[in-house]
Amino acid sequence: MEKIDEQHINEPGLVVLDISAADEATVHAVMADLGEWWATSGVTPVHREPGVPGVKARVYADIRRPGSMM
Repeated sequence: MEKIDEQHINEPGLVVLDISAADEATVHAVMADLGEWWATSGVTPVHREPGVPGVKARVYADIRRPGSMM
């Protein structure tokens, strides 16, 4: 994963979430669900690291703003 940029956490309510799971479908489901609750960067690319089990993704969220449920 890339280094977290200060702009993504420079004020209260902004978060960076690193997600790890066994498969891409699970990671995509989690990212989609997070988007229902908060304003997020949406479904982002999934990465595999050689020699490391599972897959990873990163989501940027603003928990002060509602997602598509509200």
